[in-house]
Amino acid sequence: MPRTDFRAALRVRPGSRVRLERRDHGETLGWDKIGAEPEIERQLARLGELQDRFWAEAKRSVLVVLQGIDAAGKDGTINKVMEAFNPQGCPVTSFKVPSAEELAHDYLWRVHQKVPRKGEIGIFNRSHYEDVLVVRVHGLVPRKVWAARYDQINDFERILSDSGTTILKFFLAIDKDEQRQRFQARFDDPTKRWKFSMGDLEERKLWDDYQAAFDEALSKTSTARAPWYVIPANRKWFRDLAVATILADTIAALKPQYPPVAKDVPPGLVIA
Repeated sequence: MPRTDFRAALRVRPGSRVRLERRDHGETLGWDKIGAEPEIERQLARLGELQDRFWAEAKRSVLVVLQGIDAAGKDGTINKVMEAFNPQGCPVTSFKVPSAEELAHDYLWRVHQKVPRKGEIGIFNRSHYEDVLVVRVHGLVPRKVWAARYDQINDFERILSDSGTTILKFFLAIDKDEQRQRFQARFDDPTKRWKFSMGDLEERKLWDDYQAAFDEALSKTSTARAPWYVIPANRKWFRDLAVATILADTIAALKPQYPPVAKDVPPGLVIA
């Protein structure tokens, strides 16, 4: 199978203009499912070993942000890729409609509380980006308010980066027909029908508005410190391969190390 630098191929270059409608969300960069499956398992094993060292070292943190339109595969990515991690060191936060308490604070208040601690690899299923996405599409705040948030988010992520948090942001991109098929499959499966609501179809009517919001968010908030990766996600196996590999390569580049043995532990200790 091809040697692929997924980080270089899928990263949104800072300052570039994203047009999701011009991208092939079924792209696989030369991979096929047969070749990808063992590679996914290899990357998952690699992630498990890297997390062990990262957790033991406890000097830095990693924040993984997952965004995408409904049915893009955020839950599926967590189920498949993040299974590599010991859950003790991998908190997952799903951001729902803000509570009354959260609305009484600034929009980043609830997010900052969930940032991973040193040694943790934290996952955000949706995130602070909802405040320039759904808030924009539904007109929940005036344009001048949400338009100012791109710079605010970049500043927030810069603070996290300066404090030792490595940020990876994955946008899972599917096309409109793929979403239709996934909604239908969700409804047709009795074990998954509970996840379906008529509200999903109302949101689907706003497809073009969401695409415009995604385009602008990706274009304005992909930075050197907190890059966006647009993952072609029509094929779930490719999505898992790309996310797992990018995540493993990024953590490996941090070179986490096991801490030294405590000074009071003698060499060659034999415990009776």
